[in-house]
Amino acid sequence: MFREWEELPEYMKTELVHPYYEKLSKKKKSLYIKRFFDITAAAGMLVLLFPVCLAISALIIADSRGGVFFCQERVTQYGKKFWIIKFRTMAENAGKSGTKVTVQNDRRVTKVGKVLRKYRLDELPQLINIILGDMSFVGPRPEVPCFVKKYTPEMFATLLLPAGVTSEASICYKDEERFLTSTDNTEEIYIQQILPDKMDYNLKSIQQFSFVRELGVMIKTVLAVVN
Repeated sequence: MFREWEELPEYMKTELVHPYYEKLSKKKKSLYIKRFFDITAAAGMLVLLFPVCLAISALIIADSRGGVFFCQERVTQYGKKFWIIKFRTMAENAGKSGTKVTVQNDRRVTKVGKVLRKYRLDELPQLINIILGDMSFVGPRPEVPCFVKKYTPEMFATLLLPAGVTSEASICYKDEERFLTSTDNTEEIYIQQILPDKMDYNLKSIQQFSFVRELGVMIKTVLAVVN
């Protein structure tokens, strides 16, 4: 849960992070409610959606070679590294043959994968990450370690909260692939242009944090997916 200032990693104990910490430190009750909601809602959804997950698994196996799940190291609250779980949407060993970000018309994405990505069904296994405490329903999307190393000192304030399945930034960039093209500098474009913009959304969300607001983000996410 929420740590005392002295318990934060040294690289987070800066003047730029402190104002965001102060904002959240006054919302501890909301943070406890948020965690209780995450556990109960994720557990309930995992049970209800289990048949759907089985069906998706069967489609993935029938569509292409490889495992059902895709696991990748990401960074969450206080810089903790964890393995994010998703349904596999790319060809086997796709991570060895391209960038760490998905571009428009990415040839690595399978036929079933395109549908799963469109409706964000590939993220259903992240309910397990939520129950384990590595993620929340709403929060900054977890980045891979190499991108976290590119954070500015202020961006580290986003690590005061658990990584999220969705966020305001995720909604605005729901078609992120369209902003990227398959070029040699795809990751550079992401780091220099898209990442800072997403971080602006994430930092504003910390300043305006409330559990009710996060429920609104979840509703906006559902509407964005179905539209």
